[in-house]
Amino acid sequence: MLFNSLEYAVFLLFVVGVYFALPFRLRVWFLLAASYYFYMRWRWEFIFLIVAQTFVTFEAARRIAHAKSEIVRRFWLSTSIVFCLGLLGYFKYLNFFQDALRPMFEVAGLSYLAPHLDIILPVGISFYTFQALSYTIDVYRGAHVAEPYLARYALYVAFFPQLVAGPIERATHLLDQFSRRNRFDIERFIDGGKLIVWGLFKKVVIADRLAIYVDRVYESPELYSGPTLLMATYFFAFQIYCDFSGYSDIAIGSARILGYDLMQNFRVPYMARSISDFWRRWHISLTSWFRTYLYLPLGGSRVGYLKWARNILAVFLISGLWHGANWTFIVWGGLHATYYFAESGTRRIAVRSGVRTVLPGYLIDALRILLTFHLVLLSWVFFRASSVADAGLILTKIFTDFGGAIYMGASQLTTLLSIALIGVLVAVQVMQEKGFVSLYFSKSRIPAAFRWPLYAGMILCISTLGVSSNAFIYFQF
Repeated sequence: MLFNSLEYAVFLLFVVGVYFALPFRLRVWFLLAASYYFYMRWRWEFIFLIVAQTFVTFEAARRIAHAKSEIVRRFWLSTSIVFCLGLLGYFKYLNFFQDALRPMFEVAGLSYLAPHLDIILPVGISFYTFQALSYTIDVYRGAHVAEPYLARYALYVAFFPQLVAGPIERATHLLDQFSRRNRFDIERFIDGGKLIVWGLFKKVVIADRLAIYVDRVYESPELYSGPTLLMATYFFAFQIYCDFSGYSDIAIGSARILGYDLMQNFRVPYMARSISDFWRRWHISLTSWFRTYLYLPLGGSRVGYLKWARNILAVFLISGLWHGANWTFIVWGGLHATYYFAESGTRRIAVRSGVRTVLPGYLIDALRILLTFHLVLLSWVFFRASSVADAGLILTKIFTDFGGAIYMGASQLTTLLSIALIGVLVAVQVMQEKGFVSLYFSKSRIPAAFRWPLYAGMILCISTLGVSSNAFIYFQF
């Protein structure tokens, strides 16, 4: 079931109506059933993976909480980690690693007979696997008590607004909310509804329209000139942001209507002033997950430079691999690690040399935003390209092939409208960065007489300019 469908709108209204009509003791069970139904609308058989991870991690956490020795605690923690990552590895990475091993065997003169399997990737498996794992690890660390009620924990793993593409929640934030007695709140309903409308606008009006041009150009990069490939890359930068942040907005808005608060996942990332700042603003729940459960356990920044560099490289490479079983994602992660090292080195040199600039602060900020955006833009080429070879070709043509007219798409009007919509998005982002419009649209300095016609205009655009019911990009991860 897609957020950008009439089916979801009917489903959400039905769930909200029944949820608040039910007595408190039945609400968790109802939301759990609704969440399982929501997921099964994609492929019903993969619900067993969620159920299996739920039972294993719930039982492992319970055994950890009651264990008398550290050996037993570590055994159950290891069981949970191996089981969850084993499932993720089989469905997402088995063929990738087999394909990587095959040429190594051939170089050694050996035959690698393992076949390439036709494996369907369960939607959202990377998200709910990390969410379930974080619970067991938090119980082991003493950051959260073991949940005594299986149904409540099962809802934490499968809560439908954020089940398939995040935000990746923590038990310390979301699980305890399911014991709260929520009442219908008209203000939360309005705030959640506004956020859903904004998310849908970003997805079906902006992202899906940009996708038409991006898909055409990136499908056959050898046919297009450097300026065309550059424009397609600019379009993709805004497509993936609108697509993914649009999903997060709809998820947060849906949960808010039901009385629950999901964590922030985006904070105007293209206004970042450095790569480290970008990762504090982009896919915040994943960045936070890797920091808590990988970077800090490796030693974080409390170690020598070489070990710190190892930690940063490990986080970014694994983050790249998390996004997809393709070398393009690993290169994408490695490129961001390289940016991070360069930023850290530049900052140290500037501090030691006492460099000062005569430029005004607002101009420095603008230059830093532009530089950061274009570094991120460069990395998006690898994220979107079908292969490393295609990414190399695209970058080569962008920097060397300046001839030929820019391809304006199947419809020049559609392409010009896409550019105008990017302008609208940037204007809203600037207002959000400056505080004129809140990230969740709950508060604004703009008078209601102007705001409500804007919301009505967005709804009109969704109904008239919405391109398709394409799946969200991050569903593949």
